[in-house]
Amino acid sequence: MALVRWEPIREMATLQNEMNRLFGTFFDTPTAGANGSTVRRWIPAMDLVETKEHFVLRADLPGVVEGDVHIELEDRVLTISGERKSENDVKKDGFYRLERATGAFSRSLTLPEGIESESITATFDKGVLEIRIPKPEETKPRKVAITVGDSPAAIEGTETA
Repeated sequence: MALVRWEPIREMATLQNEMNRLFGTFFDTPTAGANGSTVRRWIPAMDLVETKEHFVLRADLPGVVEGDVHIELEDRVLTISGERKSENDVKKDGFYRLERATGAFSRSLTLPEGIESESITATFDKGVLEIRIPKPEETKPRKVAITVGDSPAAIEGTETA
């Protein structure tokens, strides 16, 4: 019988790898759907980019048609929701394998105050949804002049006749 030296650091790394594998498979495991089928939860990938004048949100929605996507703005919360429908349900030779997730999705993000909902635009091209959100105008600080004596005070940023 060979003696093996016990290394606690290696044991901790092995334990961590096993826990990561366990949680990875738990959250990625398909759930049971109707008729014994399996359903994977689908969350589309999104990018949010800030330019000088806009916030630009791009979401990858492959296989989704424009009519199945809904965009709503309520109380500064922008919500993109929709559904990617299954393309086929044909079984051949008693089994099949589906790795692409289908079903309903919803993603929400909170916008800064001052966004005008009427100026938000959205385009959908080649499976990519792009939403342009104009940045709110910044309020400019105004300076108040301090006067000494009887002369009237002037406020900068206001016109006087």
